[in-house]
Amino acid sequence: MSVDYTALMDQLRAGEIDEIKIDPTTFAAFRTAWTNYPARKEIVGTARREGVILYHYHPLNDK
Repeated sequence: MSVDYTALMDQLRAGEIDEIKIDPTTFAAFRTAWTNYPARKEIVGTARREGVILYHYHPLNDK
């Protein structure tokens, strides 16, 4: 079963979840969804050990 990363990013922006954990085996599928996501610049990843990336929502300031 494939994961709906677009829905997860929507939940992240809505504050329903705090982070999305991506490992090397799921990175390609996540990246495809992320590059097509309209607010991708607000979804920021932090690298962790063993290729794990934690993505958080970080709103852009347009001031």
